[in-house]
Amino acid sequence: MVAAVRVHKFGGPEVLTYEDITVPAPGPGQIRVKQHACGVNFTDVYFRMGMYPPLGGLPFVAGNEGAGEVVEVGAGVTEFKRGDRVAYVVGLGCYAAERVVPADRAVKLPANISYEQAAAMMLKGMTVEYLLRRTFKVEKGMNVLIHAAAGGVGLIFCQWANHLGANVIGTVGSKDKAALARANGCHHTILYRDEDFPARVKEITVGKLCDVVYDSIGKTTFPASLDCIRPLGMFVSFGSASGPIEAFNINLLQVKGSLFATRPTLNTYGAKREDLLSMATDLFAVVGSGAVKIPVSRTYALRDAVKAHRDLESRATTGSSILVP
Repeated sequence: MVAAVRVHKFGGPEVLTYEDITVPAPGPGQIRVKQHACGVNFTDVYFRMGMYPPLGGLPFVAGNEGAGEVVEVGAGVTEFKRGDRVAYVVGLGCYAAERVVPADRAVKLPANISYEQAAAMMLKGMTVEYLLRRTFKVEKGMNVLIHAAAGGVGLIFCQWANHLGANVIGTVGSKDKAALARANGCHHTILYRDEDFPARVKEITVGKLCDVVYDSIGKTTFPASLDCIRPLGMFVSFGSASGPIEAFNINLLQVKGSLFATRPTLNTYGAKREDLLSMATDLFAVVGSGAVKIPVSRTYALRDAVKAHRDLESRATTGSSILVP
């Protein structure tokens, strides 16, 4: 039996239940991982609330990313052995002291990446990688708008986009968060509660607007985000922190300047093993070089998952949070 955090019914943070579970031996193509750290993400909130339906139904162990040590390998696994340091983003089951992971979803950790860093960046960092390098290839001199620039994804986004030579504009909810975003590579910050962010974007870019807008907020920033994009630019929606964007008339994209709009996911971009490894290699290289630092702002014991979710949803956190079994 190992400690875990399970959800027996959908609801608020209080439905996260700390209890013991049985973890099976790894089957063919699987590895068993003793977890050293687990990432905490808004995706976990969406599953807990029932916004994202869990594949196997209720109850389920929460969490989608983690890092740890391989303690057992299943039949047919040749890429990993006992003692290997690994990290992963995979289906539910992360909030546990040990878990079974499909071997083709795990990646080996370089020596210069800690378990804590890995757990804080696998979902967030791999998300930033595909959004910046694959969904829309950001290049030097481009204007980029990042909503929630001081969040876990946002701080990685700001650093990486800055590293690529982009002019980085970020929306934030407070002056403290604005200072944090600027310290992490954001050139211009907009206090979205106090300022008209499309007007500020137009002012900052001297009317040129942005090549791309990355939006993890959803309902409250749409359709205003479209007013920040130059003709033929792209709107990238990758989260719904304020609620999902509801159906809209696609002709709106024509009116705003023949815009492109997409709702990508990490699962799709990393579905092929070779793409997953390429994305991880890119992420590990930029973090290993020091160009992108992974700020772990809060560390909680696994048994304190309820508090971790409350803090996340109240916007009390910046950077990344992790759970330690």
